[in-house]
Amino acid sequence: MDQKIQVLVVDDSAVVRQSLTAILESDPQIKVIGTAADPIIAVGKMMKQMPDVITLDIEMPRMDGLTFLRKIMSQHPIPVVVISSLTHEGTETAMKALEYGASEIIGKPAMNAAQFFNEQKIMICDAVKAASQAKLSRLKLSSPAPTIVKPKYSADIILEKAPLANRIIDTEKIIVLGASTGGTQAIRQILAELPPRMPGIAIVQHMPEGFTKSFAKSLDGISQLEVKEAEDGDKLYQGRVLIAPGNYHMLLKRSGKEYSVDVKKGPLVNRHRPSVDVLFRSAARYAGQNATGILLTGMGADGAKGLLELKEVGAHTVAQDQQSSIVYGMPKEAAKLGAAKDIISLDDMASYLVKHFFVGS
Repeated sequence: MDQKIQVLVVDDSAVVRQSLTAILESDPQIKVIGTAADPIIAVGKMMKQMPDVITLDIEMPRMDGLTFLRKIMSQHPIPVVVISSLTHEGTETAMKALEYGASEIIGKPAMNAAQFFNEQKIMICDAVKAASQAKLSRLKLSSPAPTIVKPKYSADIILEKAPLANRIIDTEKIIVLGASTGGTQAIRQILAELPPRMPGIAIVQHMPEGFTKSFAKSLDGISQLEVKEAEDGDKLYQGRVLIAPGNYHMLLKRSGKEYSVDVKKGPLVNRHRPSVDVLFRSAARYAGQNATGILLTGMGADGAKGLLELKEVGAHTVAQDQQSSIVYGMPKEAAKLGAAKDIISLDDMASYLVKHFFVGS
């Protein structure tokens, strides 16, 4: 019996369909069972053979991708990875796709730079694998057992681990948070429920370049906190949330009692850029026991070792529980390492943080 993740590629460009098929089938765990030039053709193919995951373009003839996505998620939910061009208009539409239930959004692969193409290849295959494991509200799909892939690089490539003896003086409290698949909805839920006087929050959500600015803008509209996509040198302070820009690592820095962030390029860490481990390691070094680290839903292990490093320097550490995680990968790895002091349901996360910081105040 074929245990590969079966994928249907839906895109109006024949070149893109061919490229995505080659990318996906380069991974031994993935099999492309068909391609379709538009959603109408896709429906016909789905009636003959149901895929485990669909990759979906947004702008297509006869029926646009968003309409198709809404129909799928309301009638017969299937994990969907949206693969879109990184245009400003497409970015806003892709954010809608997340609201409608897409598991991931990924930029279309560029063929003009070998290194960039190889990195996108990793991200696209990983996104499909993560989507195949995502919990859906109306349909339980059997999925292949997750494989543990040795990371290409650890956080050492960006920032060396500080010695445990490097204690931090008392200063302002901060929160560092990491998430991947399912994280956009989880972060939205948490930030919508937090009061405006929360400590500064730095967030890494695995998301491609061009999408994080719209993500931050959408969060700013539903939260009492100020939310923005981080720029190099931005200050992090009470009531402010900084979102790591796609395709850039974000590191916490401190000068005296003031925090800021460095935004920089660098190799993929744990197959991601931005990487949660990079953010968490920098918080361990520059905030120490004044930090609270939170690891949410997502596939893989990015953030697990970083959360342990935070715990080792006296920081408070939290991981999302299995039941409320869309993909119980990253928090599961943290739990295995004993990195999380507390395991919390998503529904309880905001109230837990409020009590943690303001009890008795």
